[in-house]
Amino acid sequence: MIDESGGVDSVVDVLERHLVHEVPPLRLHRARREFLAQGFVKTGFLAPYDVKKLVAEETESLISRHAVRRDGEFTETGGTPRHMHNVRRAEIAEHGRILPRMYSSTGLREALGVIAGEDVLACPYAPEQFVITELTRSGDTHGWHWDDYSFALVWVIDCPPLERGGFVQCVPRTEWNKENPQLHRHFVSRPIHSVELRPGDLYFLRSDTTLHRVYPVTGGRRLIVNMGYAARRDLAKPLSHETMDALWADPAGDTASRGTEQESSQWRPMSCDGTSESPNSSSTT
Repeated sequence: MIDESGGVDSVVDVLERHLVHEVPPLRLHRARREFLAQGFVKTGFLAPYDVKKLVAEETESLISRHAVRRDGEFTETGGTPRHMHNVRRAEIAEHGRILPRMYSSTGLREALGVIAGEDVLACPYAPEQFVITELTRSGDTHGWHWDDYSFALVWVIDCPPLERGGFVQCVPRTEWNKENPQLHRHFVSRPIHSVELRPGDLYFLRSDTTLHRVYPVTGGRRLIVNMGYAARRDLAKPLSHETMDALWADPAGDTASRGTEQESSQWRPMSCDGTSESPNSSSTT
């Protein structure tokens, strides 16, 4: 239970106690096997209901006040599109309280390190540390891409039903050549894995060697927080940030375009059988 008088520190304490006392090592090691095999694993068990609820509330507040519309295509990923609203790291750090502290949680990074099989570090390139993205219009997508750094932890705040898109597709064990990305070569040489998501899910992604996208939405809304992390090898290799610099560039003035396109749905994490979780349960999705 979160002590409201304790503020943000109480939220982080609840998360870290949960990781120590409620997440058995065997669960982390099972997740590690799946992560190493597929480059992707659902990790909703890492955070209890109360923490997810507060993360969701802050995310809803930030997207309602600071959303910017983004539409573009990126040659470095073969001309794939980005159609979304987002809130950048700078605005989250300035106006958010919980999300920046979640990102800095030592206990969370240690748990992710067990899953990754190596140290998981704060991303040295600040704009990729944490961002919010929202897909609301028909055709909105975060198109096929890789990330510059090794890991991403994604908190799913809202997601449409499967038949309306918004699920994740991944092609593991792929390499990003920014001069010649060869997406279609990857598609025919490797299997494409598709993963259904529900509000309250988290997933952990080997984001630099797993080609991935969000399937375009045709209705409803997809709202997530993406937290990017680095491996030690990332600190020693030269990295450029063309797609991120373009995607998170200062807006041209469309800061209020989100408006009333979609009503915010009530945040209710779902269990594996599709039923809503009770406030006293934690997700094991």
